[in-house]
Amino acid sequence: MYLTAETINLQRFFSEEAPPSCGAAVSFAGMVRNHDHGRAVKSLYYDCYRSMAEKMIKALIEEAEIRWQIGKVRVLHRIGHLEIGEVAVAISVSSAHRAEAFEACRFMIEGIKKNVPIWKKEIFEDGMSEWVSCKHAEAAS
Repeated sequence: MYLTAETINLQRFFSEEAPPSCGAAVSFAGMVRNHDHGRAVKSLYYDCYRSMAEKMIKALIEEAEIRWQIGKVRVLHRIGHLEIGEVAVAISVSSAHRAEAFEACRFMIEGIKKNVPIWKKEIFEDGMSEWVSCKHAEAAS
């Protein structure tokens, strides 16, 4: 399971031990910020095509395991309504060496943002809202 409607507890998420062959662990947490392009953001709403998103995240993990010598990759993305400061996505990558862990972690977040069918709606302080354009949808058109 890579998607959740529950709050992501970073301490619990990042506390899982890496395999003993790993000397590096890289963690990433994407959090809801209070602004975007000069506009005050009140909250976010994430929606997704769940079965496809799960398959695509699994495929990204498999691709990372092929490209780099990875010990373990974990991904958890929130779905639903999120307030400012909440964690939207958490990723952890462990490997024998730090360069591989950093590269694989970056590959994961960029792949999720670009290719996985998860959509973000920004709700602004002025009462307006808008869906943020999806790069994978733009590429298909």
